[in-house]
Amino acid sequence: MEQAASKLTPLQLELLKIYSFNPSQEELQQIKDMLARFFAYRFADNVSKLAEAKGISDATLDQWLEEDERKSPFPG
Repeated sequence: MEQAASKLTPLQLELLKIYSFNPSQEELQQIKDMLARFFAYRFADNVSKLAEAKGISDATLDQWLEEDERKSPFPG
């Protein structure tokens, strides 16, 4: 079993610990939402830093997003 555990990342191991507390479906959804917000914030922060380093303005980023939304096959 030790060999299988070594293949898991530290994040995966921490998430497995959460399951030992037998969280409800509502609590699991809250955890998913919290993780989604964390990774969305981290992504946005990295994009901002990269844009600043490359001299890309917020207006240009907004323009790219608008262009991407027009091309998206997903509504809304």
